[in-house]
Amino acid sequence: MTSGDLCFLSAAELRARIARKQVSPVEVTSAVLARAEALQPKLNCFITLCGDEAMAQARDAERKLMAGERVGLLHGIPFTVKDIVNTKGVRTTFGAVPYKDNVPDEDAVAVARLRAQGAILIGKTTTPEFGSKCLTDSPLFGRTRNAWDGQRSSGGSSGGAAVAVASGIAPLAVATDGGGSTRIPAACNGLVGLKQSNGVIAHSQAPDAFGNQTYVTPTTRSVADTALMMQAMAGEDACDPWSIGIPAPDFIGTAAPRGDLRGQKVLYCLSPPNRPVSADVADAFKASLDRLAGLGAELEEFSGDGYDIEPIWRAINHTVWRTRFAKLAAEHKGDLSEAFLKQLALATKVTGVDYQEAMFARSTLFRRVQSLLARGSLLAVPTLTRTALPIDQDLFGTIEIDGQHFDSVRPHWFPWTMLFNMTGHPAISLPCGFGRDGLPIGLQLVGRFRADAELLRVSALFEASQDLLSRWPG
Repeated sequence: MTSGDLCFLSAAELRARIARKQVSPVEVTSAVLARAEALQPKLNCFITLCGDEAMAQARDAERKLMAGERVGLLHGIPFTVKDIVNTKGVRTTFGAVPYKDNVPDEDAVAVARLRAQGAILIGKTTTPEFGSKCLTDSPLFGRTRNAWDGQRSSGGSSGGAAVAVASGIAPLAVATDGGGSTRIPAACNGLVGLKQSNGVIAHSQAPDAFGNQTYVTPTTRSVADTALMMQAMAGEDACDPWSIGIPAPDFIGTAAPRGDLRGQKVLYCLSPPNRPVSADVADAFKASLDRLAGLGAELEEFSGDGYDIEPIWRAINHTVWRTRFAKLAAEHKGDLSEAFLKQLALATKVTGVDYQEAMFARSTLFRRVQSLLARGSLLAVPTLTRTALPIDQDLFGTIEIDGQHFDSVRPHWFPWTMLFNMTGHPAISLPCGFGRDGLPIGLQLVGRFRADAELLRVSALFEASQDLLSRWPG
């Protein structure tokens, strides 16, 4: 195979070929690093490339393979890490100028587990400051461009992670998701983006481990590759109370596209009231429901009343940010973006009573979703209300949907993602078609609490019902 061909193989295929010694870890790593260097000027999806370190790891991986030593699940397979997740000895900037020279002395738990399984870190991908918005730009590095159209946003906050995978730089990416930050860029770039159930992957960097609503997540091109990452990263760790006592299931075996959906009911809703959806997203959503029905699922619509929850999410999330970053903002105001500072300022209006009321509402939402999933096995909703936004989109500007303009990007673009950060249910964005502008559209499926492996099985069946894996950006 040519080096270019290697970049378009899935992690599952690379794993099989490396095990058969048909390709070497050195060849694979060299190929993806060359592609990263070629595309970085156009896409701007990396903050740091680890070329020398990655090649040294690849040579060691090849030596172990040729010596017949025992190797891990992801031996010799390249991966990237969002620059908000700690990597030992490799700078982690959080997308913020004040942290441009920050070098952690230990890996995040999820990263350490990938490395322990033989995966090779090739670089750190872009994020807005502290993962604070659905667009990937920062005073530190500029804007990250969509893999399909350079005039569109990559989404965020894991935009760099998604673009690196979508453009064939590396098959696996570690992302994060605090309100949709994995699923939004996955939908924008035609990828699989999973936000797993609370506790399934231990989160070693959450300041509030008990009230946490952020997740360290996988981003890949296929469900099988997501299952590989989940198998490597999942499992309890003493750092995360929600992870303790949760055994890691057989994600790889369960996530195969076997069986059908007969006997399962899928509850669906296009959008909460007064949240418009573009015509092409609505059409793709209907076609996706038809595919689920073709797999044997019974469909039943549910009401979106009461699920317009952005104010609840904001009260909790922005209060956490204010607590973490108020001192930093006071000391480094000139180094931080206007959008980030404005979000911190919004939190000053949230009282302690407001915050606790939002936490009460979070519990109510969990119980409401639980009651839905007692009626049905899965929920189906659009990931986003329209395709990727313009590259120069302002978080506090208006959003255009089919020629109409609406204020406030978050509740109008991704009304369905924030909900499941707060309830903890597993939610996955899957490619389901393309808009009239040629850009990808995502379907979000939501499973029962801690039924992540079953959600992957359904996702694999849905993926196999269409032919999108062969489509790559130009």
